[in-house]
Amino acid sequence: MGFWKKAEKPAPPTTIDHVAWEQKGLPKDELEEKGQTPDIEGQLQRPHHASSELERRVVRKLDLRVVPLLSALYLLAFLDRSNIGNARIAGMEEALDLDPHGSRYQWLLNIFYIAYILFEFFALMWKIVPPNKWAAFVVFGWGIAATLQSTTQAWATEMVCRFFLGLFEAGFGPGIPYLLSFFYLRHELGLRIGIFLSAAPLATTFAGALAYGITSGHSAMANWRLLFLVEGLPTIIMAAVAYRFLPVSPEQARFLNQEEALVAKARGVRQVGDVARVGGIVWRDIGATLIDAKPWITALMYFSTNVGFSSLPVFLPTILEEMGYSSVNAQGLTAPPFFLSFLITIISVYVADKTQQRGLTVIVMSTIGFIGYVLLASCKTVGVRYFGVFLAAAGIFPTIANILPWVLNNQGSDTRRGTGIAILNFIGQCGPLLGTNIFPKTEGPRYTKGMWVSAAFTLFTAFLALGLRILLVWENKKLDQRHGPKSKIPRRDATDPASMETAVGEENYGPNFRFVL
Repeated sequence: MGFWKKAEKPAPPTTIDHVAWEQKGLPKDELEEKGQTPDIEGQLQRPHHASSELERRVVRKLDLRVVPLLSALYLLAFLDRSNIGNARIAGMEEALDLDPHGSRYQWLLNIFYIAYILFEFFALMWKIVPPNKWAAFVVFGWGIAATLQSTTQAWATEMVCRFFLGLFEAGFGPGIPYLLSFFYLRHELGLRIGIFLSAAPLATTFAGALAYGITSGHSAMANWRLLFLVEGLPTIIMAAVAYRFLPVSPEQARFLNQEEALVAKARGVRQVGDVARVGGIVWRDIGATLIDAKPWITALMYFSTNVGFSSLPVFLPTILEEMGYSSVNAQGLTAPPFFLSFLITIISVYVADKTQQRGLTVIVMSTIGFIGYVLLASCKTVGVRYFGVFLAAAGIFPTIANILPWVLNNQGSDTRRGTGIAILNFIGQCGPLLGTNIFPKTEGPRYTKGMWVSAAFTLFTAFLALGLRILLVWENKKLDQRHGPKSKIPRRDATDPASMETAVGEENYGPNFRFVL
């Protein structure tokens, strides 16, 4: 099954040469009143079609309209999945009769990730269904599930809510890096994914501060129920916002004018040699990705990092409480480590984008996280252990943010990139099943086993990143032997009329494609 082609926009009634229009100094509005428009599309089909300033303007508009909206939605998603840790110490454990050994609480965490894993194939829906419609559907679904948690009267009904929360969230977060690859070029992608993913530590910071505000008061409703209600309702409202404001594609974005839309269209051709990117998948590319080692290695890296990524937010309030802090203070003390993580996530992906060195960045960030978990596992002093929390959070969140663009950077078609993301999440999201089960309540207050296991997997991520980088260096040398050094290959203008029909695209497999290290 190939791509479903979309109809092209009708050409303007008459056109005049863009350069002549500028030289004559004729106002654009006056020309349009006469039924004439500058030949912008014709200009885009010539070499040097768009000034760098015009392209930067398009990217800025995407940065201001697309990334903040998706980040806000992910912030709500992470808030809705992880606030159960705050609810637990705010009275939910007693109200729902969770057993003292914590196994029922463990299952509330497990059922979310079981649903999340089972529906990972939803990541490909961003290519099949118009993004604004798909986003509205899944955001509304998890918003309902998150809000209904405030009404549960028993552990079983809370289990149902958590299952559907995982089901609908599986259709959002895992596929967003893939969706962003439709809007941004290869060297632009990492920073935008990092900004998107930085909403996770920011949400955890926000969760701690919000939970502190809610649980320190005395309302008619139980504090833990109010927590679920206050954090769930905004998600339902945001479903309508997503439907209205999320563009279907860059060239169809309402906030771009005609000239900017054509530049966005040209960027798409430069990327993949085509404009129509939503509407279907290429089945042979799915098969090729399944037998490629690279997405499986990054999936193992994702699995290893997710052991700590998933468990730290939901167990940190309990860990801090058992360090000797009161329940209310424990809620507030979760905020600073995750705010630091938010800042480092953005810095690390920016550096990796500029240097195109994802592997080295993952190795450094994983090592920092490893040191943090070692301090948490081996030290007894409260101050040192709290410092370990800072290092652990500052390591694992940026590691995740750099693994995701690495997958997309190293697959040479839209379908392969989507399949790579699906493999990454199908394997990687099994990590939380382990991560949320290595902190049994019986092992408090130090949770030594859980900390050592998290440390080991975080270090394993660094070794996997090193191994993958060595493999990619070898494969790039093979590509140089086949096509010649990339620096000596003439760069073709993807929108030049002579190459429009046969354009491969810079980000698809071809003479100019090289793997990002």
